Amino acid sequence: MNTIQSIILAIIEGITEFLPVSSTGHLILGSTFFGIEHDEFTKLFTIVIQLGAILSVVVLYFKRFFQTIEFYFKLLAAFIPAVVLGLLFSKKIDALLENPVTVAVSLLLGGIVLLKVDDWFGNSENTEITYAKGIKIGFFQCLAMIPGISRSGASIVGGMSQNLSRTAAAEFSFFLAVPTMLGATVKKCYDFYKDGYVLTSDQINLLVIGNVVAFIVALLAIKSFIGFLTKHGFKAFGYYRIIVGAALLLIHFFIHPLSVI
Repeated sequence: MNTIQSIILAIIEGITEFLPVSSTGHLILGSTFFGIEHDEFTKLFTIVIQLGAILSVVVLYFKRFFQTIEFYFKLLAAFIPAVVLGLLFSKKIDALLENPVTVAVSLLLGGIVLLKVDDWFGNSENTEITYAKGIKIGFFQCLAMIPGISRSGASIVGGMSQNLSRTAAAEFSFFLAVPTMLGATVKKCYDFYKDGYVLTSDQINLLVIGNVVAFIVALLAIKSFIGFLTKHGFKAFGYYRIIVGAALLLIHFFIHPLSVI
């Protein structure tokens, strides 16, 4: 991976992290398209730069993020399912991260769900998040361990299924992303070093550049997404996912097999 490739992937991450289109899926497809070497650093990079994008939430929602102690306990309750399932299935998740076809199928199926979600749950005015709702949203978020599902999409739909408004569900999804991606980054870095790998100075520079770019792009993307979601709902994202997923499957089976990252 070179500097230009790291910047491109970081831009993809910053744009897609908060959209219900799967940032991990797009990073995998981006890596495949640019022919980036399949190695452990590439896997580490695609996880770690998500933290840079997520930290933009802390900046944009500074006052709301640092609020009551109860708020943090609710975040913790919602975070626990990801911790448990992530530790149990980390190796299987890594295997899925190597398969662009998994991404394509997930994009397609998730798109169908997004076409229906507004009809299923409407647009409630409720903004109250209880512990029970938080835990249920946390389990929805775990669906995104399958590349292409979308962490933000799964958790937003989970919030709406608990009778939250689109905006409240989206914002809680953003807040929940902070401990989730922090935990994922720490776990991935630990596994990287445990397996005997050591970051070179060039790789450290790529990680720094990637996080800074993802952070800046995500700052610009969040507000636009909230405004669009509040006004238009999920259908546009559903159509996008179906088109991309179907196109990738057609390419794989009828033109040229997609390779792993």
